[in-house]
Amino acid sequence: MWLWLALLSAFLLGFYDICKKKALAKNGPIEVLFAVTLISTLFLAPCLFLYRGPFEHHLMLMVKALLVGASWISGMYALKLLPITTVSPLKATRPFFVVLLSLLIFGERLNALQYAGVALALASIALMSFSGRRDGQGGDPGSRRERRAGYLAISVSIAAGVASALYDKHIMAQMEPLFVQSWANLYITIVVGLYMLALRAFVRASSERASFRWDWTLLLTAVLITGADMAYFFALGSEGALLSVISIVRRCAVLVTFVFGALIFKEKNLRGKSFALLFLLAGMVCLMLAN
Repeated sequence: MWLWLALLSAFLLGFYDICKKKALAKNGPIEVLFAVTLISTLFLAPCLFLYRGPFEHHLMLMVKALLVGASWISGMYALKLLPITTVSPLKATRPFFVVLLSLLIFGERLNALQYAGVALALASIALMSFSGRRDGQGGDPGSRRERRAGYLAISVSIAAGVASALYDKHIMAQMEPLFVQSWANLYITIVVGLYMLALRAFVRASSERASFRWDWTLLLTAVLITGADMAYFFALGSEGALLSVISIVRRCAVLVTFVFGALIFKEKNLRGKSFALLFLLAGMVCLMLAN
């Protein structure tokens, strides 16, 4: 059951990335992130009253909020500066580190077919990342500066994301999924909100402050990330769930972003990425058969 929940989470994450990219056309990265997390928190508001939890658990969720906030904020900037067909494959490198550290830290053990699936998926990720480099070739100096900033942002996002995933495995052994999702979402909203206020107050000049414009895409984006996170937390909290496998399965989101990145955003350099996706599909088949 947990593997199917992870697959559902991946499917929703793919559409979340597409909607997020569309939302960024009308608002700045931080404004989009704050609006989406705030709406998602409102969706989960009843759970804040149903699940209180001890103070120690709230401190742990605050740490998670800082990790997620760092990952999301930097990831938003990367998505703004780089093509989605580059960002998604680079984000997909996170499972490599998550798999390795899950085996080392949590002592997870995979069977032969699961190892084959993970290996194929990681090979796919490596191929997509290599292909994504071609998106950054050429261009004017200004574009090159933007790409450098984009790659720095995605590097921070990956590091914080890996730490957050490993931390999730730790806290889900002690807490209920809806408690984690609802309260962590509230704390993430606070972190992003404070960052947005600080950015407006100390960094941006008054003439450069991004004005917020409502877009119904924001609501859809919030619905998708709420559903994706809920499926993920319930999967991770299930008996026998393997973080190393879940992290790989969730990268199937790249299948959705790849197709819609080509159809909606007309992005280029897709042939090499298409070949890499075949490895990802083969890996997913192995993981499903192994389960």
